[in-house]
Amino acid sequence: MRFISETSSDGVREQLFTLGEIPGVLWTPEGATSARPLILLGHGGGQHKKAPDILARAHRFVAECGFAAVAVDVPGHGDRPPHEEYGRIATENQARVEAGAELAPLIAEFQALVARQTVPEWRAVLDAVRQLDHVGNGPVGYWGISLGCGLGVPFVAAEPRVRAAVLGLGGASASAEEAARITVPVEFLVQWDDERVPRDQSLALFDALASAEKTLHASPGAHAEIPAFELDSTLRFFARHLA
Repeated sequence: MRFISETSSDGVREQLFTLGEIPGVLWTPEGATSARPLILLGHGGGQHKKAPDILARAHRFVAECGFAAVAVDVPGHGDRPPHEEYGRIATENQARVEAGAELAPLIAEFQALVARQTVPEWRAVLDAVRQLDHVGNGPVGYWGISLGCGLGVPFVAAEPRVRAAVLGLGGASASAEEAARITVPVEFLVQWDDERVPRDQSLALFDALASAEKTLHASPGAHAEIPAFELDSTLRFFARHLA
């Protein structure tokens, strides 16, 4: 892991880093010297590690909960170069949708493909970050919706260090098998009028989760219209399960 810059604002220390070819950012309380809970944040499609919603969540996890938070650019996003194969598939899928194909299954299949790369990348990031004195080997949580859910479900299923997860805006067509291996507490977000993920697919993914403790948070509105109060709920959820 190589740190390339460091800044501080309102008590939050931000460190940009690279781990091999993976660009990432770590947020911790200013002056932190001991182990603390760590949240891995999975950004949405077309976004990046410092997208506004990711940045807002990271700062609140650090400032209000004393947690650490980390996010990385997934392939083809942010500071990573275009990915030739993924770009080709995305172009083909767009043409299929314009020809009348259903969007949700194509998205799910594509995310399952990308997850084969991101799951080992994210596990390597956890390994590296938790070796730092100001992060340490505390409990781990995962937050990811939309693309962050499609990639997050297989990650949470594969990573035993994750003790709680916030997921949502995703469907079951390519994730049900992995979801059945998730047993940690989950808070799951659904937008009732989601134009990208059919409601029945989101509910099917929630149903597929094997967690004994799982809560469904359904709100009116389109895919990108998650109410601001859901961030407050997320903070309380992770504080309950990781602090």
